[in-house]
Amino acid sequence: MNIEIEFKKKLKQISEIIDAKAHENKEIGVLSGISGVALFQFYYSKYIEDDSHADKGAETITRAIDLINEGVIYPTFCTGIAGACWVLEVLKEEEFVELDEDFLSSDLDAYLLQAMKADIETENYDFLHGAMGYGYYFLKRYQNVTNSESKKAYKEYLDLLINALKNSSLNKDDNVWWETELIKDEGTMGCNLSLSHGMSSNINFLSRIAEHSEFYDDVKELLKNASHYILSCKNKDTTLTATFPNWVVKENADESGSRLAWCYGDLGIGLSLLRVGKQLNDTKLYNGALSALKYSTKRRDIDEAGVMDAGLCHGAYGIMHIYHYLYKTTNEVVFKETADFWAEKSLELAIHTEGYAGYMMWRGGQKDNNWKPSVDLLEGIAGIGLSMISYLAPFDTKWDECLLIG
Repeated sequence: MNIEIEFKKKLKQISEIIDAKAHENKEIGVLSGISGVALFQFYYSKYIEDDSHADKGAETITRAIDLINEGVIYPTFCTGIAGACWVLEVLKEEEFVELDEDFLSSDLDAYLLQAMKADIETENYDFLHGAMGYGYYFLKRYQNVTNSESKKAYKEYLDLLINALKNSSLNKDDNVWWETELIKDEGTMGCNLSLSHGMSSNINFLSRIAEHSEFYDDVKELLKNASHYILSCKNKDTTLTATFPNWVVKENADESGSRLAWCYGDLGIGLSLLRVGKQLNDTKLYNGALSALKYSTKRRDIDEAGVMDAGLCHGAYGIMHIYHYLYKTTNEVVFKETADFWAEKSLELAIHTEGYAGYMMWRGGQKDNNWKPSVDLLEGIAGIGLSMISYLAPFDTKWDECLLIG
């Protein structure tokens, strides 16, 4: 199978379907809304050197702005305003669009700050749907603004989140962690280790803040101790295919195994620990993360890995993209070989005649149909297409920062 040829064919199909179907998505966030779809259109335009697709991307992101102006009030990173505003910052960074520094209304920042404070009150630090997502947008603004007053304000917002993380953390023997409700129906409390909803997103976020010298001393200890806690949670049963559990309850790891995916399991945990190890120059963390990630490359059985669909969140293209990123970051050949393996598996999953470009997302546990076509970034063809572009393109891409990868 020639992956490059097959990907180019799929990208053409995906582009045509997105142009026809994107208007049906009524959400605006980067992961589940149309702003994430716009990212595909702009990057596809750059990849094939055809400005007409950038024009369509401009139409899509303008629609997102119009929806905000018309009263869309859902604030989160995944679905709402924070995610759409984050996309605008990335489009500006990539020089896809020209925007003034203060192109966003200050009322939006005030609204998002209010939403972040409300989630802090309930200790909802979820990256997709909670305080961490707002903080991630504020960090992007902090990085990009040049006005000293604006920069000072964003630092205050970030300091608020950092202090909340410190105050709500639990600690023992220089280990730090946070407890959340793991199983809502049962009220089970524990430590979620995942990248999508748990501690790995916390340390990943803090490592990005630590890149700025004015924050480094304030977050270094918290970042180190939280990361070493995650490393200490490795499964004791070495016969398991996964290095890390999904979560820990009362200091007991759930060793029932974890899937191979972006959302839960070794990939999200490992790439976050790798980032922290590099940022803190912590050899133990870095090597521990690299070992877990290399071990994960042995998982080549699609059923054992828990792969049902192709999307970025918990599917084959998400796996492919992470291994491709790891190869570029570490130059370890095993990651290139594994990325190629999952690229082929991803293409083999294009079997749905009612899907988009052959793909549908798995919605297990639904009363009706468990399969549904989607254009969005997190679980749909926009994300699939973006991962293909990153795999093929001679240029670097920034879109995967929305998944805490790049």
